Amino acid sequence: QGCAPSESPSTGLFFDISLAQWSLHKTFFGASMYNGWQSLNEIKRNDPSNVIQGRNPLEFASIARNEFGIDAIEYVTQFYPNTKGVGDAHIKELKQRSDNEGIRNVLVMVDDEGALGDPDENARLTAVQNHYKWIDIATYLGCHSVRVNAESSGTWDEQKELAMDGLGRLSEYAAKQDINVIVENHGGLSSNGEWLSSVISGVGLDNCGTLPDFGNFRISPEEAVEEVLYDPYKGVEELMPYAKGVSAKSNDFDELGNEVNLDYERILTIVKDAGYTGYIGIEYEGDRLSEADGVQATLELLKTAGKKVTEAT
Repeated sequence: QGCAPSESPSTGLFFDISLAQWSLHKTFFGASMYNGWQSLNEIKRNDPSNVIQGRNPLEFASIARNEFGIDAIEYVTQFYPNTKGVGDAHIKELKQRSDNEGIRNVLVMVDDEGALGDPDENARLTAVQNHYKWIDIATYLGCHSVRVNAESSGTWDEQKELAMDGLGRLSEYAAKQDINVIVENHGGLSSNGEWLSSVISGVGLDNCGTLPDFGNFRISPEEAVEEVLYDPYKGVEELMPYAKGVSAKSNDFDELGNEVNLDYERILTIVKDAGYTGYIGIEYEGDRLSEADGVQATLELLKTAGKKVTEAT
């Protein structure tokens, strides 16, 4: 990224803006979420091919371009169940539609393919192999990265070694296609910036990096009553040296358009100071605003806060 211009020609900012498909998860899952996550997870377990009960996820490129004026997108594999590989008709249609809209396909976020840090070696190797098809698909779509999860169990050091093994194996496969394997802070130890940065450093491969998410710094277990959070500013700063992408998480906004939980100017300054000039993906997850309004609010905030940070010396 060192040869990239100091300002993006498309935005006038130090970064480009993309849209993460997860921002529209209620739009695509539709009636599958009639009882929130509980009903969605039940359908995923019992009838995964019927999980899409809203808008057609194949329309994502058109939605980004025509409803938000965004020309770069990040796919989420949860919206494409039963994907077998790069030859699938719906994968070819994604490529065709994005080409037709003049959309840049940035990355693919991969979920539900097994734990890359599984303590069971056979399960870990199976998880690695399950991800191969998404590396191939990312290449076909013209993406630069796949986002994966460093899911594991055990002690700090045990999970580190296991995650390094799975990530290293997958990154070696991806390197043959010039694809990056990037890990998001996404729960468990991966939401601890110190742990995740040590894992990536330990893998030691140029194409194995991070996708710092402004949110997602909950380090307490999901079932825990008390929510324990890792400092998001510290976490992003620790993950930025390895960043190949960045996720702008948002949940709600005040009357001035600022995110209520995060100081966007402060966090974008950390991103800029790391020398990052790539895409920042909008990932709205709030409930008060509609998904469309939340995406629009995040887009406006990225532009206004980004302009101030870009112009600051």
